[in-house]
Amino acid sequence: MDTDSGGKGQVIGKFLLRRAPLAFALVLMAGCTLLQDAATRLPGPRLYEKGAAVIGTIRDFERRIGFRETDNFLDLDNETESFPFCGVVSRLHLPYSYEDPAIQWLEAATEAECRALAPEGADVYFGQTEAVGEAGTPVTPSMLAGTLVRFVYLVIHEDCHDQFDLPLGIEEALCNVITYNAMVAFAAEKSGFLERTAMRRYAQRESERTRAAKAFYEELERLYARHRGGEIPAEALLAERARIFARAERALAWEKGALNNVAIANDMTYSRHFPFLEEVFEALGRDLARTVAFFRHVDAVKPARAAVKKKLGIQEERSVEFIRAYEEAVLDTIRKALAQSVRR
Repeated sequence: MDTDSGGKGQVIGKFLLRRAPLAFALVLMAGCTLLQDAATRLPGPRLYEKGAAVIGTIRDFERRIGFRETDNFLDLDNETESFPFCGVVSRLHLPYSYEDPAIQWLEAATEAECRALAPEGADVYFGQTEAVGEAGTPVTPSMLAGTLVRFVYLVIHEDCHDQFDLPLGIEEALCNVITYNAMVAFAAEKSGFLERTAMRRYAQRESERTRAAKAFYEELERLYARHRGGEIPAEALLAERARIFARAERALAWEKGALNNVAIANDMTYSRHFPFLEEVFEALGRDLARTVAFFRHVDAVKPARAAVKKKLGIQEERSVEFIRAYEEAVLDTIRKALAQSVRR
């Protein structure tokens, strides 16, 4: 947190309010809201040349926290506005994560096409993402057209994926922990007040949103367990989950009626282990370079997938059973490595 500018802002605000009539106080409060909106909606680079310059400064920062060079964002792909995704699952099944084989990830360019491919009554989750990780992903027009905050997030998060080969349920959460904190540190070095404020607010908001998404998923998980155990019929399950989703949409700023089992499972991939990995970051002194080096060590000493399968007698690597088991094996590796690191 930028305590200097933030603290001064609070002091000035209190000083003026003590001397202002109510009308002026309301104007000042509205002005703070406008400042927050401006800070979080800073326009993106718009032009590729400006985007490339921003990426260059991000890469300088990434090198200093221990990131290896990647081949992401080296050029502009004018032909690909963004990358569509289409996920489909039964309303009676709550997937574990976006890796859950119960989700059908289909090829569809539009939401109408996605829905046409889905079975009747299924949960359908269609969207567009500006970049994809671990694929030498280019800069897309949608990246340039978005906010500066989102642009910086995408570059650091996707570059983070190229640093590790961890289970995705751990790597997605880890790369968000690293990215949120890297955004704040990056902006603190060279940016102005609005940029620093925007990065800090984004990181704080997304951390809070991640924890809220995890709590809503766990509430749904308990509900679906009651249905599997025969405690409640399908009709009661669907009615109660609708109430949970309605609350979650308000809390997580989703459009009304947009949240479903695929969407919340996708969110959970980033959320399930996020609080634990934030605790690891804290234990490592909130030091980004030390954190990157630590998880590179974890990556090197983690158990092999084949060894986990053999030990537990799991046949199918794409099964939820294996996904859970492998995540837990790597989490155990993290706990042991952290204990050794703290002792040293």
